[in-house]
Amino acid sequence: MPGLLHQKKILLGVCGSIAAYKSVYLCRNLLKEGAEVRVVLTPYAKEFVSALTFSTISKNTVYQELINADQWNNHVELGLWADLMIIAPATASTLSKMASGNVDNMLLAVYLSAKCPVYVAPAMDLDMWKHPSTQQNIKTLKSYGNTIIPVGVGELASGLSGEGRMAEPEDIVQFVIHASKPQGALSGKKVMITAGPTYENIDPVRFIGNASSGKMGIALAEVCNTLGAEVTLVLGPTSLRPTMDDIRIIHVTSSDQMYESCQNLFAEQDIIIFAAAVADYKPKSFSEEKIKKKDESLVFELVKTVDIALTLGKLKTAKQFTVGFALETHDEVVNAKSKLEKKNFDMIVLNSLKDEGAGFQVDTNKISVIDRKGDVISFPLKTKTEVASDIINIVVQKISEP
Repeated sequence: MPGLLHQKKILLGVCGSIAAYKSVYLCRNLLKEGAEVRVVLTPYAKEFVSALTFSTISKNTVYQELINADQWNNHVELGLWADLMIIAPATASTLSKMASGNVDNMLLAVYLSAKCPVYVAPAMDLDMWKHPSTQQNIKTLKSYGNTIIPVGVGELASGLSGEGRMAEPEDIVQFVIHASKPQGALSGKKVMITAGPTYENIDPVRFIGNASSGKMGIALAEVCNTLGAEVTLVLGPTSLRPTMDDIRIIHVTSSDQMYESCQNLFAEQDIIIFAAAVADYKPKSFSEEKIKKKDESLVFELVKTVDIALTLGKLKTAKQFTVGFALETHDEVVNAKSKLEKKNFDMIVLNSLKDEGAGFQVDTNKISVIDRKGDVISFPLKTKTEVASDIINIVVQKISEP
């Protein structure tokens, strides 16, 4: 799968700080997300990490001087090449020069030539970070449209502990991914999606479950994320995961755990999609010890689980939009409409086990979507990613209606 920064052209500026070693990992992580990275070093950065290290990792020339071996490095061209620029670590000295337009090295010349978004990850000691001049420079850079990546808190090179640490490489990558995400039809919306099965324990090694893989719910989460939503995926026991790192995942096992997580999140969500295959029943009692095989038959009592969609549907406000799923084997449309009304859904997605290629543990699905008016929209067999797009397109249409 392409990374979240696929084909992004990124300039990585590195200043003279002990934190410069982190930029090596930052460069590698950016590459892992599919970006093309070119590195610019300040003169003092070379004292902490070599140009050879960055050129080896990035597979590109590392820029250090405006004039190198009688050759002029075109800082304007380099600044215009980039889709975004990251300066990490950014020292107090570099911040001051950026704020005042003082160009005395290649990095600063490139910065002033760049037309792309610029992200700055400061790194310095506690007192330097707190100093009024540094804080004023930060305000000035923000006023220029630069984005400041928050500093970390912890042990510093001086031996002190506090604010001033450069953010960790993986956090910088996620910050940039989130900040550079294009505005989409669901920007500003919070979406909660349940996915996968639930396992209801009988004893320490046995459980009641089902064959749900979670593929449909994960696909829905990825589509919503692509459209700019803040997505929380409440995921039952499955080995599958979203490919997008900025999707929040809450792992649960049982129906009770899924209900508790959904209940805690429900009030703040704009769109809720109940795609999980939650167990309808669970054992009345749990055996702390493994049940030994003794008799020809084994009988144990089951009790109903909490109907998550039904319970939360009673709490739904007029500003929330809920989507349910119905997997049926007979009287499909009638049963789905009944479920829609009973659980207060705004629309329901129906699929039938009678349709070849639909259901659990497969990469395809064949659905019909039913809304509050009773209108039915049917789709042919498609991949679950395509199905997810169809479902979310209808959701976007519905929430946009006056």
